[in-house]
Amino acid sequence: MRAKGIIIAIDGPAGVGKSSIGEMLAFKLNYKFLSTGKMYRALAWKAGEIGLDLSNEAEIMNLANDIKWDFKSDENTLIKIIVDGIAMNSQITDEKVGKATSAIAKLPQVRKFMCAAQREIGADGGIVLEGRDIGSNVFPDAELKIYLDASPCERARRRVKQLAEQNLEADYEQIFSLILKRDKQDAERKYNPLKKSDNYHYMDSTKLNREEVVNEIFKLVVHIVPNVL
Repeated sequence: MRAKGIIIAIDGPAGVGKSSIGEMLAFKLNYKFLSTGKMYRALAWKAGEIGLDLSNEAEIMNLANDIKWDFKSDENTLIKIIVDGIAMNSQITDEKVGKATSAIAKLPQVRKFMCAAQREIGADGGIVLEGRDIGSNVFPDAELKIYLDASPCERARRRVKQLAEQNLEADYEQIFSLILKRDKQDAERKYNPLKKSDNYHYMDSTKLNREEVVNEIFKLVVHIVPNVL
């Protein structure tokens, strides 16, 4: 057992709800929670702010090393990402940053940098991390690995609903197409592609709500740490 508990890795495709599920699970366990994709988004946002060429790996890596990174937990267990004193919130959620993130996430040295940072953050355990390669690359020795999935149709439907709740318009067919494109990119990425293997607990959430998914994962945690609460 690690100093603060186990490591729970949640991997899976875009739009499957890993972040909301992970945060809910961490709160239930009184664990910390890190959405690792936000680290890539934060770097992409900073690169965009200063106008870097997103395909220039050397420039992006110089920026990554120059940034003053801070990771602070709030009262709800969420680990907040702070870049040069600026807490990352709405500025990393827009579509422009999303596209930039896809570009830099392909760079092998960027993935290596992020992997090292994530390992440092989670080394003591007592943490839930979600992403694309947490169980396969960042923490292959994680005590619990979940591959969370849902059909592309359901993921598109959830995204449309999420945007509607924010009073934003969304085109289902466009979102569905983007999800299929992102799935293909993630699966075919040369470095640390999205993949599931036999040591993952596969969970199809297509017909489950968030609470049901959290409860199913919690049952798995109890098998590993009976006195977790």
